Amino acid sequence: MSERKLTPWVERLLYTSSSSTNIRRYRMQAIANNLILHLHPTTVPAPALRFSYTWGLGGISSLLAVVLIITGVLLMFRYDASVERAYTSIQFLETQVAFGSLLRALHHWSGNLLLITVFLHLVRVFYTGGFKAGRSINWLIGLVLLLMVVTFNFTGYLLPWDQLAYWAITVGTSLLGYIPLIGSGLSNFLLAGPEVGQSALRNFYAIHVAVLPALLILVMSYHFWRVRKDGGISQSLPQTGERVEKLTTIPHLVQIEFAAATVLLAALALGSMLAPAPLEALANPAHPPNPAKAAWYFMGLQELLLHMHPLAALILPGIVLLALAALPYWDTREDDIAIYFRSPAGRWAAIISAALSLVLAPLLVVLDEWWLDLPTLLSIWPTWFSNGLVPLLLTFGGLAAIYYGLQRGLKANRSEALVGLFTFIMVSLVVLTIIGIFLRGPNMALVWPF
Repeated sequence: MSERKLTPWVERLLYTSSSSTNIRRYRMQAIANNLILHLHPTTVPAPALRFSYTWGLGGISSLLAVVLIITGVLLMFRYDASVERAYTSIQFLETQVAFGSLLRALHHWSGNLLLITVFLHLVRVFYTGGFKAGRSINWLIGLVLLLMVVTFNFTGYLLPWDQLAYWAITVGTSLLGYIPLIGSGLSNFLLAGPEVGQSALRNFYAIHVAVLPALLILVMSYHFWRVRKDGGISQSLPQTGERVEKLTTIPHLVQIEFAAATVLLAALALGSMLAPAPLEALANPAHPPNPAKAAWYFMGLQELLLHMHPLAALILPGIVLLALAALPYWDTREDDIAIYFRSPAGRWAAIISAALSLVLAPLLVVLDEWWLDLPTLLSIWPTWFSNGLVPLLLTFGGLAAIYYGLQRGLKANRSEALVGLFTFIMVSLVVLTIIGIFLRGPNMALVWPF
């Protein structure tokens, strides 16, 4: 009898509980969907979902930025930005705090990987013409983001206050001093004085944890908004009467992003466990290492400084950056958007230019290291001319020869020739960076890496 009386109440209770659970689940799903669709369009073209088109580099870079922000905030609880306690606070984090070493390794390798993925994302956008068809503003924003990521890594490099960090920042800020007009002021602003010390550490810390994160969030948000505003990622123009298949963002795009994020986080965690973040001896201003090298992403520039007058070595990458900024107004052809290397001729231009760079860049380094001595050959001229203006003009002459040579030899149009020129410059940068990291020994002399 009691059982029959309780049954209706039990049924009502179960029904109410089930209804509430369903309502809560529906609301959470609606919030999640709205968040996703706030960042993505509701539908995407089917070709845009090909992993081999984007390689997921934009999403990977965004996820790495999130990892860096989260791990950076957690590291702030244990870090002390003073020259007396910065190094010991890192040691305490590494040895006494649970998962502290893993946390620092995640932050360290995420920062390095972010620099690589943002660079590769820029390369991918160039090769697929993603800066065309009204996307010039986002291309410029992408260049700004790349420079911001470099600055992020540069300001974070000093914080452990070990020998590697101290002397890398010392060399890096000395490179800034060569920039005409603003170099000395910029270096003094960062260091808050003539040398790396307590004021410099606090400046770098404040810029790294307060100024740059706020700017990065704002610029990234605008970057995402521009992608939406421009109609999503670049796609080839449809032919007359051609219908482009579109798929819903949920679940098609979200599934791919979730899978890529899972693989990335697993690989990052595993790599951080196997390779902890480096920490050398406590910084000692009286005992510089030999060789004293900048951070690895500045090694290409440091290598240039070994072969050119400092002013010329800074003018060269500066003009390259200006040329990249002007690219949307230089390459205006739109019928090759979303086609890797523009065409078969563009692909050959990239292959030939890459091969030429792999041969010519190391050869010129060896020639200048052991045989060619322009200041001696042109001893009647000042150094800024013999070792600055002359190699700079020869470099631009060589780049012009490659550009026009591809146009004549391959019958390439302007867009295809630019693909070859861009490839030569990027591969040369990578080659110079590798030489600086692995083939420079004591006194920055060329050595074998083994």
